[in-house]
Order: sequence, then structure tokens, then C-alpha cells
Amino acid sequence: MPTYPFMQVDAFTERPLAGNPCAIIFEADDLTPDQMLAIAKEMNLSETAFVLKSEVADVRARYFTPAEEIPLAGHPTIATLHALVETGQIQLQGDYTKISLELQVGSIPIELYQAETAVRVVMNQKKPEFGVKLSPEIVMPHFGLQASDCLPNALPQIVSTGTPQLMIPVRNLETLRRVRLESSYQPFQKRTGFFGPHLFCLEGATKQGDTFARHLGFAPDLAEDPFTGSATGGMAAYLWHHRLLTKPTFIAEQGHWMNRPGQAQVEIIGPPDNIETVKVGGTAVTVMTGQLTI
Repeated sequence: MPTYPFMQVDAFTERPLAGNPCAIIFEADDLTPDQMLAIAKEMNLSETAFVLKSEVADVRARYFTPAEEIPLAGHPTIATLHALVETGQIQLQGDYTKISLELQVGSIPIELYQAETAVRVVMNQKKPEFGVKLSPEIVMPHFGLQASDCLPNALPQIVSTGTPQLMIPVRNLETLRRVRLESSYQPFQKRTGFFGPHLFCLEGATKQGDTFARHLGFAPDLAEDPFTGSATGGMAAYLWHHRLLTKPTFIAEQGHWMNRPGQAQVEIIGPPDNIETVKVGGTAVTVMTGQLTI
């Protein structure tokens, strides 16, 4: 039976058993998409990454949730690059290394910074695309909220930096605590055409944080994602584009209420009306290594 080396890595954290866990399957070129999806269901994490050879970049990866393939994702990118560096498959060129990663959306630049105890991985997400705006009266009831719980003078909007997510700004942390998915959510999500909902406020869970977010889902995916890197990029683009930030760098936090605290350093490149890219960076920790037999 064929075997594949794998690792499980916690991303957007400096300590094990925090942040967002991701399984990374190496040497996955001969796996079919159906096998990849079955493995992702077996791992039962937010996403599982599959590492493949690339003809256009330094390395290629495909990301699967337990339900489907996703074209771009943040925490699998941080986890995968951490794993490739740790296993020696990517060699660092001093304190700063830049490589290219091929995803379903195309190649993106990855920057690797060597710190004292860890490597900080920074992904450059795709140029943001700002989609449809929706009224709070339509959106908020699907999350157990009232229209008045939306951040004043801000409308929910679909934003994509590689994966379309619904950005939902809320008033404060207290509002985020009350969020729950209603039975009406899944038909609304399918009808509207976004991958997932990202609800956030302009407060951190800790004194370090500038934003805090929750990202919810439904079976067979997880009920809540500990840290969502792609949606963090979309959130950053949304906040900068709508001039809800005073500076283009900030600390994003997520997962603290799940006892999986995660943190990312975020930088928006370009003016609010012409954002070039959003950089989302963080560190990761290996918690498991082994061989996958199928």
C-alpha cells in the first residue's frame, strides 16, 4: 500500500495546541482529487494541504476542507511553508527568503523571515476584488443578530483576495459573542455565492490585537475556524478600502474563545482605492509527524 509522509502543524501561533491545525501531505502528485478530499475528511481539520511539484513556481499546493477544495487559504499556506522549511525541502537564504507558491488561483509570492526561534511566513494574497454589498437587514438575522448589530455606516460585502468571503463588520466583542448560525444561513450562503462568513470588530481579544474575528461553517466542515488567513486578508482589504483603519498595518486575532488563540501580522499594500495586495503573516509549530497509508 502506498504511504505518504505527513505533518500536522499549528499555524498563526508560537506554541503547540493553539492557532489553527493543518495536516500537510507530502509527495502527493499521484493522488486524485477524490482521494485528497477523502483524506481531508479523515483528518477532519479546517483544511488539509497537499504538496506537489510545480512547473511554474517553486512548489505547488492544493487545499481541501472536509467538504471541498478551496482555491486559496491562509493557515494552510503558513503551515505548509513552515513544514517545507523544517523538513529541508525549502532552504532559507539568510534572514530573508522569497519564493513562489502555486495554488489553484495561480502563483503567489511567499516571504520567509528567519527569527530567533521560528520562521515567520508571509503570504501575498491576490489583488482584492470587491463584490456585492448587502443590507444588514438581510444578512444579520442569519447569524442570530439584528441589523443594528452591524457596525454603523458599514455594509456587509463579499470580498475576495483569492477566495470570496462575506465580510460582516459588527459593533464590538459583545456582539461577536452572540453570533450563531441560524437554519436560514445555508440556503442564504448558497444563494449568495460566497465561501464563508467572516464576522469581525475593531477590538482585539488581547491588548496586542486590533481586530477580532469569528469564521463559522456547517458540517461536514468545522462549526468554527480557529484562524482564517484568507478571510483575514479580505477583512484587511475591506477595512482599508472603506477607510475604517487609520494605518495599513495591524494585528488580527481569532480563536481565543475556542482556546485556540491565533494572531497574524497584516499589511495592506496600496491606497484604499487601488489595493495591490494584502500580506498576512505568522509563525507555526509542528505537533505531529508520520506516514499516511491508503
